[in-house]
Amino acid sequence: MQKLRLGMVGGGMGAFIGAVHRIAARIDDQYELVCGVFSSSAENSRASGLMLGLSPDRVYSSYQELFEKESQLPEDQRAQVISIVTPNHLHYEPARQALESGFHVILDKPMTFSLQEAKDLANAASASGRLFCLTHTYTGYPMVKEARQIVQEGRLGRIRKIYVEYPQGWLSGFEEGSGNKQASWRTNPDQSGAAGAMGDIGTHAFNLAEYVSGLEVTKLCADINIVVEGRKLDDDGAVLLKFANGASGVLMASQVAAGEENNIKIRVYGEKGGLNGSKVMQTASC
Repeated sequence: MQKLRLGMVGGGMGAFIGAVHRIAARIDDQYELVCGVFSSSAENSRASGLMLGLSPDRVYSSYQELFEKESQLPEDQRAQVISIVTPNHLHYEPARQALESGFHVILDKPMTFSLQEAKDLANAASASGRLFCLTHTYTGYPMVKEARQIVQEGRLGRIRKIYVEYPQGWLSGFEEGSGNKQASWRTNPDQSGAAGAMGDIGTHAFNLAEYVSGLEVTKLCADINIVVEGRKLDDDGAVLLKFANGASGVLMASQVAAGEENNIKIRVYGEKGGLNGSKVMQTASC
């Protein structure tokens, strides 16, 4: 089978998550990066594309140019899949235009900036007939897959209790005031959206709880905090969860847990046994 031809929007020099997606694509070995627009700056986009070994004529200055020119290439040459790894406020429009231009789309979470945009994008994906994939990276880890399988096989019995946590410490100080590019947009409501830590990493914990347990959250009660003075979005929070089968849970997400990096953990307890995973499910016992 030939590799899928991949184009990328965002993820150039100085970006964080774009390189992670490219590494994952190489590990998967099912994709070949053939084109992209890697920055809102045409100069930075070009430099990033050349650094990645792309042909200069396949490195674009805007996502509009990318979709237009790639669509004009012969079918066996043009990009087939577009991976969008931009800040949150630049998810909806590139994704919608990519779908309408005939490309499959891989979009990093969160889906969009608002609920209405999410509904509109879902409609656009349905109308396009193309695949729309929303990534939550931790579901791809082998031990997370095994944990989910253990639950599905009924080895824990009926699930009673779920604890999930995601502590980080990189925003323990006012990093957005010191020129930190990642901190600047992730703590800016105009670029990140209505949520800070809960939108950035709490969503991963929430997704992991539902994915591993196979249960849907039906109710929640949240306490959201801004710990660092001067910050505009939440950097810490805790949530009580109620699942569809009556099980209860607790979710914690914090970016002011000094000394922590990406220490995501989940524990799932049922009638017959429990799963106790740490550091992305490095251990799982029943």
